[in-house]
Amino acid sequence: MFDIGFWELALIGLVALVVVGPERLPKLARMAGLWLGRGRRMLSSVKEEIDRELKAEELKQILNKQAQANPLETILDESPGRSTPVGTSAATDPSGGAKDRPKEESKDRPQ
Repeated sequence: MFDIGFWELALIGLVALVVVGPERLPKLARMAGLWLGRGRRMLSSVKEEIDRELKAEELKQILNKQAQANPLETILDESPGRSTPVGTSAATDPSGGAKDRPKEESKDRPQ
């Protein structure tokens, strides 16, 4: 951002020492550091908020583009391996899915 070297900082410190005085210079440096930290935190929070908004807008655009290109109903209708219609479930199947499972033997029946 700024190209400030050692000699420039030394010159600023010397001018501040002459203008402010040795008694108030540490207090001034502390206050300057606090204000600089507040400014950096504020700038960082604004930058993060802008990034979040841009990502949210980009996500909205992607979702809208996908919704226009391939609506959910089309995806559900074209899904491979769907044996039951969308509104029904396997629990309403008359066989109850028992043909896929082996029969369990009862423990209380003698063999």
